Amino acid sequence: MKSRAKKIAFIGILIFLLLQLYQPARNSDYGQVSTVSIAKVHHVPKNVEAILQTSCYDCHSNNTRYPWYSNLQPIRSFMENHIEKGKNDLNFSKWGEYSKRKQGTKLNRIISQIKSNEMPLSSYILIHRDAVLSAAQKKEIIDWAEKLNDSI
Repeated sequence: MKSRAKKIAFIGILIFLLLQLYQPARNSDYGQVSTVSIAKVHHVPKNVEAILQTSCYDCHSNNTRYPWYSNLQPIRSFMENHIEKGKNDLNFSKWGEYSKRKQGTKLNRIISQIKSNEMPLSSYILIHRDAVLSAAQKKEIIDWAEKLNDSI
């Protein structure tokens, strides 16, 4: 019975190690600002930009900050899938490529999701405690998004 457990453990470790060979491409333009990013297309106050960077950009831009554990499979694949879905919904790095109508829709969605505490995701803030939005930060983002939406 012990040798069977050892074989299963060995096979498990071997599979884990082989999984490490697969490393999907990173969403890593970190530090670079696209010419169509929201900050280049519209005025984004520094305080709002800081909130967006901390609480939104990892999943909703081309500037993901990767933690150390992102090098481990299957965590890496899970994260890349999650980031890809987030960018498909909203990508601040490609904001200027959205039509004015789509920008307005995105802003309305940002406002509603922040008001209803849907964003940032609870699974994200579980690990990234600095991404939790205070009431004041929520108000700042909502006020900015409403003002921007009125000007579009």
